[in-house]
Amino acid sequence: MLQTIDDADIPGIVSLLNRAYRGAGAAVGWNSEAGYIAGDRTTEPLLRTDLRTRPEAILLRWVDPANHQLSGCVWLEPLGQGQWYMGSLATDPERQNTGAGRALLGAAEQFVSERGGDRVRITVVNVRDTLIAWYERRGYRLSGETEPFPYDDDRFGTPLRDDLAFVVMEKVLP
Repeated sequence: MLQTIDDADIPGIVSLLNRAYRGAGAAVGWNSEAGYIAGDRTTEPLLRTDLRTRPEAILLRWVDPANHQLSGCVWLEPLGQGQWYMGSLATDPERQNTGAGRALLGAAEQFVSERGGDRVRITVVNVRDTLIAWYERRGYRLSGETEPFPYDDDRFGTPLRDDLAFVVMEKVLP
């Protein structure tokens, strides 16, 4: 179940995002970026700043109904004309391969739809072929657009390769 976050949720969400995107050892998920981006995915101050400076955005937590524990999160931001940006979609690496990601993605798309959105736009690091394919199987299509990777901004971690960029994917909601 998707719920809006409050300030007390931020430490748990930061921990979840860092485990999901950059986990190591036994905690690494199938879609980790750890092989090509080092360091934390985010920090509490950075996340708080993003929320403060982008007031239209909504960060939602996904709570497991069985145990009421934080199991995922997603960032949704209206872009206008029915289009929304979706980012920071993450599930607990221990719950990956259980359908949790598909369920969270479906709930996020429903959230957008219920607010009049009819298109979702995402960006994915270009070398994440498995993740790109995962989104394609769920109806997202490569738009042909790319965005540069912020090599001069360590807020997203330290890149370990010099060929990173973001590919833009889009989905028209039913």
